[in-house]
Amino acid sequence: MPIIELVILLACLVLLSNVLSHYLVAIPVSLIQVGLGLGVALLLNVQVKLQTDWFMLVFIAPMLYNDGRQFPKQELWELRGAIFANAIVLVFITTILGGFLIHVLIPTIPLAVSIALAAILSPTDPVAVQSISEGVKLPKEILHLVSGESLINDASGLIGFKYALAAAVTGSFVLGRAVGDFFYISLVGLAVGLALITIIQLIRDILRREGINDTVFNVVLQILTPFAIYFIAEEWFHASGVVAVVAAGVLAHVQGSHEAEDAPELRLVTEKVWNIIVYLLNGIVFLILGIELPIATKATIEGNHTNTLHAIFDVLIVWGILLLIRVAWTYGYMLINWLRNHEKTKPSLRIATLSGLSGVRGAITMAGVFTIPTVIANGDAFPERALVLFIAAGVIIVSLVSAAGILPIMAAKSLPFMTRGSSLDEDGAVIVDDPDDEGEDTTAIAPQQFTYKQARIYVLQLAVQNIEEHRRPENQRAAYDLILDQQFQIRRLEVASQTADELQPMLTDEMQLRLVALAGERQAVKEMLAAGETSKLGAQAYLRRIDRREQRLSQAAHKPGLPTLRSLRLMFARGMQSLRVWLTPVDSDKFRAEQLEIQRVASKAAIKALSRYLKQTGVDEQQFDRQALYHLIVHYRNRIESAKADHSLSRADYERQLQTLRIKSLGAERAGVQHLLESGQISLRTASKLRQFINYSENLLMLNDIEADDD
Repeated sequence: MPIIELVILLACLVLLSNVLSHYLVAIPVSLIQVGLGLGVALLLNVQVKLQTDWFMLVFIAPMLYNDGRQFPKQELWELRGAIFANAIVLVFITTILGGFLIHVLIPTIPLAVSIALAAILSPTDPVAVQSISEGVKLPKEILHLVSGESLINDASGLIGFKYALAAAVTGSFVLGRAVGDFFYISLVGLAVGLALITIIQLIRDILRREGINDTVFNVVLQILTPFAIYFIAEEWFHASGVVAVVAAGVLAHVQGSHEAEDAPELRLVTEKVWNIIVYLLNGIVFLILGIELPIATKATIEGNHTNTLHAIFDVLIVWGILLLIRVAWTYGYMLINWLRNHEKTKPSLRIATLSGLSGVRGAITMAGVFTIPTVIANGDAFPERALVLFIAAGVIIVSLVSAAGILPIMAAKSLPFMTRGSSLDEDGAVIVDDPDDEGEDTTAIAPQQFTYKQARIYVLQLAVQNIEEHRRPENQRAAYDLILDQQFQIRRLEVASQTADELQPMLTDEMQLRLVALAGERQAVKEMLAAGETSKLGAQAYLRRIDRREQRLSQAAHKPGLPTLRSLRLMFARGMQSLRVWLTPVDSDKFRAEQLEIQRVASKAAIKALSRYLKQTGVDEQQFDRQALYHLIVHYRNRIESAKADHSLSRADYERQLQTLRIKSLGAERAGVQHLLESGQISLRTASKLRQFINYSENLLMLNDIEADDD
């Protein structure tokens, strides 16, 4: 397949995987991506010709650089000793001890090859580790320890793999030379990364002082940084590009704190662009893993010298060895910390096991394992290459499956399982140690403390109240359009923040009120037809619309189905109605005017029907959700305004009214956030998230205004 078509296909599959993960919440998105990759490999015969140099440059360099940018510098400094011990000593132990045990338990794999396999299986996915650890509530020290280790062990694991692989290919290994080379490529890589990022930061500062502070220019410069650093370290200095980009990312993070004040727009845009890049790159890596699975497993499955079931058993053996080493290491760290600091909490084997299971393998292992050559120095075939590929691919899959399946059981709760490619751009994304987040138990929140979504609902209600206060006869259409938009946001937030038990009565109330309103509409249309105020064709068309709305309500209550299917059915019904109108020999303008008049009268009748229903002696108005009632009334008032025949208001005047009301409502939202913060009802972090959302809305409003002026 041509490279352009392949890239487009992989990008589309990344999007599809995240759509599927929305419905298959128990399955990590990375596993879905592996499955999709396997599917296109088998069904479409798609192949990716991996070359180590470009794969490491294009995929690994930017992802590791971004990992360095994201790691919390305070925790990195406080736990620097333990983190570097994990990242270097644990990798060394895993490589040597794990390699020896693999050779003992699987004698067909030579010792050097076993060591290379253990080395490439040492690195862990840092985002997966952190998301799992947060979900199971590991102690903060262990959380930062495994997160920091997963950031830095990529470099040490790849270096160990390189030398073990060289020993397997050449058949010789000189310890002194290997140690010297290890220190050279590591220290020089570290120095090159720190020096280059310092130079790049200096150039950026000089350009900014010269007035070259264009946001797009600076974002592109930052995106190109890891590629340049990796290439220079590898090609010019023959050092570790992996170490260089990790060091550069950490230093960029430490030095870049002033950007939030000096260039906030640059900081925000840069973060969003990096999210997009890492989202695509990591997703494509797991898709490639799925595509390469047939290649990695074909030789083992079809070969006569290795039984497939025995090879699967070998996968479990290797995974078990790695798990035991990590569990023992973590438990030992907790034991030493307990003895040294005389803490009351004793080391926990359960916590150590959770930490061990969180060692999910990912992109780095995938990138390295396919660099194994097919032949060694003397021309013979590389020993057990097919089995090594099979085991490496299998351990990646088993680590993902075990983390997704075993950890929730041990933790007794669901996990926010993510990898680098998971979408983090959600309002409910996991934030460490923030009691206002949705993942927390609301019973633990102090009285009158708002979660993020509750605070959003509060400020949106203030915005609606502000729009109502500024609503006048001349701007009613714009006001009701804006209020309806705000009400939709409020309803979505209410639905998202309610439990199933809380949500059901609210939906039942809304369903009952909507049915009452539809009955009022239907009666009004029939009365118009009987009085000769509308044609039979117009009345039938509107009554069919009421029937479809009533049918959709019934389906939503009993057969939810996928929203996409309901939307398709609705689009089809509207298309058929438009086709019938087009085929019917009537004046289309006259028919549309008639439909608008029916809509106006029917909407007024719906509001009156709701009022009469709530005044009945057997109905308790207080039992109904006031937001649901208000939302429905605003909906019908909006329909009344949009159906008015007065078109004297130009589109430009309407947009101006809409913008004026929106600016005032944003001011009310901002004041509401300040009130909640000063009264102690929200945390500073929640206030920051709310203000950021308001700022985005305000920037978008200004952008639309600029585009309108340009037109």
